Amino acid sequence: MEAGDVKGSLCNNPGDRCQYVHNKAGKYDAVRIEDQEVLSPKVVVPRSLRLQEAERGAEVQDVNGHDPSSLYRDTVLLPNTNFSQRANAVVREPKLQHWWNVNQVYERLLSNAPGPPFVLHDGPPYANGDLHIGHALNKILKDFINRYRILRGNKVQFIPGWDCHGLPIELKVLQAAGKNASETPPLLEPLQLRARASAFAKDAMSRQRESFKRYGVCGSWDEPYLTLNPEYEAAQLGVFAVMFERGHIYRGTKPVWYSPSSQTALAEAELEYSDAHISRAVYATFDVVDAADCIAELRPLQLAIWTTTPWTLPANLAVAVSASLEYAAVDYFFEGKPRRRLVVAKALAQTLATKQAAQDFQVLATFNGLELSNGTSYVRPIVNKYGETADVIIGGDYISEESGTGLVHTAPGHGLDDYETGLQFGLNPFSPVDEGGRYTAEAGHGLEGLDVLNEAVGTIVQRLQNNVLCDELFSHRYPYDWRTKKPVLMRATSQWFASISTFREVALEKIDLASWVPSAGKNRIAAMISLRGDWCISRQRSWGVPIPVFYHKKTGRHLLTAETIRHVQDLVREHGSDVWWSLSVQDLLPACLRDIAEDYEKGSDTMDVWFDSGTSWASVLDDRLCEVPADLYLEGSDQHRGWFQSSLLTSVAVTGKLPFASVITHGFVLDENGFKMSKSEGNVIDPRVIIEGSDKGWKCPAYGADVLRMWVASVDYSTDVRLGENALKQVFEQYRKLRNTLRYMLGNIHDLSPSCMGGSSLCTYYSDLPSLDKWILGRLGQLEADACDAYEGYHFSRVVNLVAQFCVADLSAFYLDVAKDRLYISPQLSRRRRDCQRVIAMCLEVLTRLIAPLLPHLAEEAWHEFPHIEHMPYSTERGSVFELADAWDLRTRKLAPFPSFADGMWSSIRLLRNDINKALELGRKKGIVGSSLDSCVFIAAENEALAAILKRLTKSKPLQPHSINEDCQLEMEDSRFLFLTSDMCVVDTPEQVALAVRSPEHVLSLDQTQSGSTIGVVRPTYRSARVAGSAIQLSEGRVSILCCVLVATAQSRTGRNMGVATD
Repeated sequence: MEAGDVKGSLCNNPGDRCQYVHNKAGKYDAVRIEDQEVLSPKVVVPRSLRLQEAERGAEVQDVNGHDPSSLYRDTVLLPNTNFSQRANAVVREPKLQHWWNVNQVYERLLSNAPGPPFVLHDGPPYANGDLHIGHALNKILKDFINRYRILRGNKVQFIPGWDCHGLPIELKVLQAAGKNASETPPLLEPLQLRARASAFAKDAMSRQRESFKRYGVCGSWDEPYLTLNPEYEAAQLGVFAVMFERGHIYRGTKPVWYSPSSQTALAEAELEYSDAHISRAVYATFDVVDAADCIAELRPLQLAIWTTTPWTLPANLAVAVSASLEYAAVDYFFEGKPRRRLVVAKALAQTLATKQAAQDFQVLATFNGLELSNGTSYVRPIVNKYGETADVIIGGDYISEESGTGLVHTAPGHGLDDYETGLQFGLNPFSPVDEGGRYTAEAGHGLEGLDVLNEAVGTIVQRLQNNVLCDELFSHRYPYDWRTKKPVLMRATSQWFASISTFREVALEKIDLASWVPSAGKNRIAAMISLRGDWCISRQRSWGVPIPVFYHKKTGRHLLTAETIRHVQDLVREHGSDVWWSLSVQDLLPACLRDIAEDYEKGSDTMDVWFDSGTSWASVLDDRLCEVPADLYLEGSDQHRGWFQSSLLTSVAVTGKLPFASVITHGFVLDENGFKMSKSEGNVIDPRVIIEGSDKGWKCPAYGADVLRMWVASVDYSTDVRLGENALKQVFEQYRKLRNTLRYMLGNIHDLSPSCMGGSSLCTYYSDLPSLDKWILGRLGQLEADACDAYEGYHFSRVVNLVAQFCVADLSAFYLDVAKDRLYISPQLSRRRRDCQRVIAMCLEVLTRLIAPLLPHLAEEAWHEFPHIEHMPYSTERGSVFELADAWDLRTRKLAPFPSFADGMWSSIRLLRNDINKALELGRKKGIVGSSLDSCVFIAAENEALAAILKRLTKSKPLQPHSINEDCQLEMEDSRFLFLTSDMCVVDTPEQVALAVRSPEHVLSLDQTQSGSTIGVVRPTYRSARVAGSAIQLSEGRVSILCCVLVATAQSRTGRNMGVATD
């Protein structure tokens, strides 16, 4: 300021070392401190002058018209960080993912990992469309585990896979061809179809891969495994060859689930069951021709049967009874109709009477099933090629008294139980139904061409005429084709099978060797395998891996040897499975058999897609990773009958070992109301919408991938989980709190040297730290241990809860709140401030590592905001938050190696602090106090230990300003800092509290507090002055914390002791 610019006179205040220059308008232009002029707005106005000027009504401002109270803003060490409050995930997350890719973070972690390999083998999703929320749940759960293992120092190579063969893709290709007007005819030749199917699958895989990457899932995305790759197909044929050599593969004719809508056989895993299927059930009678001795004298008789599949009656070859059940010959009487004499299970006689509305019935004789089957025959209701009559035979345990009549119509070509019974009596699996689900000529006169699941049923009922006792609509559980969503049927065809019975017992023994999460999964898969029949592995489609078999043109006998399989395997490895359709028989046969090539033709069946994916262990784990078994398989609970089972069976059959050491299953994603998501219901939630946002359809803000991941981490994935708008809002609020906590902490260490960061640095000063710092470090160490235990047990929701509780309860609500005075007001380089910064940095380092597997984008972003310089051990020059210098092993190296400290004392203090805040809030409502700094607290502690703690916290000496010339180690165990009040007084009795506050109704009684104390608050004795609209209160000769703050900050910034007036 030039001398000529100073207008007005000097106002000198005795006792102050400052002179203020004010202009003619009464406003201060400048200030001199010990003859040194300081320009506005860096004016520092002593409190005494401000009080004096305020009392006379002067307007205290700087030359720019600013309130001088705002001038202190520049003297307070406020948080400073580039870490934004808003995630802006749509922009920031892709940038972080790009940084990971450019810097090859995943590849570096894999090559530099000091620990042993960890393999989570990816079950391949189907490459036929966009991903849904179930895919997101699955892949994100896998990524949690992989990223945690990366932090632990394991060599984690996650190879994502895709299932690329099968009917769904083939149907989509055929549908597209049919809609294309240029295609004549619409059906394609096998090689045409396969080329288009391959292109379709690769395109779908590419789109799905980009979605998985956007979820933040790390892996070898440029080198996935596809079941259509030649090397994969060759490995699959290798498994088939070994199983054939060991006698596990055979060709046979037996009933299998068959889909007329897809025109192919189906495996159990390809079925969906509807509980609301309606069938037309029939009670029918078969006239007895030859009678066993037990019923010979009772003729004429009829056998009563009940069936929910009357379309199978043309294939009837016998009636089965149970040897152990008691049967009866029963006379049924009807009003106005002739009586009927029927053979029925005695226990079901009354039921049958009710069904046919009989007026009365009489049991004529009883006998067991064995007696009944001894010589009894009947007339078939619909004659087939096996003649007019058939016999009563003994069936198995499937015959019961729970429903029906106790006599079972037996068609070995249309049911597994019937088939097994038929084998014992030499009955062929007769099935007069073609590939389209229609009767053949063998079904009988006038039935050929009828759709057996629809129009044929009515025709059959009409044919039975008087042999129908009654028919009804029956609701029951029935299988559907999982692709076409249409009913299937049992149909005997010639197929290729894997004989489970040859290695079933070994498989069941091996199940006990694996770890199953949840544990019920072991019992579930064991029950399925123990009851499972032989596995039909052949499909009548073109898009798949061929079953490399040749058939004699005249006899139909098949040619399949280990040598022929190996030869085709080598060709497939080199050229892909298209060679089966492109090469001739002569080229496909090994050289030693080419002279008979003209007598044979290639088979057209392909392998079941579950055999494709079930042999992934051979291609991925054995050939690529050389790690069998995998450490972990993780898929949905439906895979007990799918991929888990097919993988287990093929691996045990070939290697005698399990392909996995552990198995985790998760539930399905339901909508917010617990209903299955369905496009028709409009309740489908697209994970892309959650990440990118949408203002159409299901409206949703752009939450980003980390919020989606946090939802996955917060649910109990072991059961079905719900997702909706409210759930996402709750998760986002939790994410926002965590982000803001990290932001606040980062802002307070912005000037901390990296050399002061890390556990080793803090351990050096640990013994000199205040008790509060030691306590929070102990809590941090316990958090690390508990969170790692949760990760090890795959309890991700527990990790979320532990981190949230630590951030909200331990940090935000207590430690960071109390630490504001140390961080904002202490001299910048004081030990008091630096120790607090070191503790915060330690908390940040551990927290970012603990959340990194779950929220990698947030953790990486926070990590990059750490103060750092080159070559420092705790700096981002190391790269990613996932890169640790040494393996993270809780037994040898913890990130937070600090023991628990004074937990009991600080727990009591925190409870008391909550009670004091409650009392202050009550005081504010009553108008007794305003700010907590304008309050005096009176406490009577019932607990002696708490009373002793309080007396230690109650300090008598006045607070002193901080000095820049020495480390100001103010005692942290001071009630005025911990509770942020002007003063605290500990009394002996609740009555003394009431006396001190003069209003008993303003006292929190013993039963109203968590700490077991009686608490009251009052405004301390003070005199006040208005300075720029702010009240400064003084209490019994002590400077309030706020006043101390302002003066101490001013002197720390000017480097001079300005003194503190106490009048």
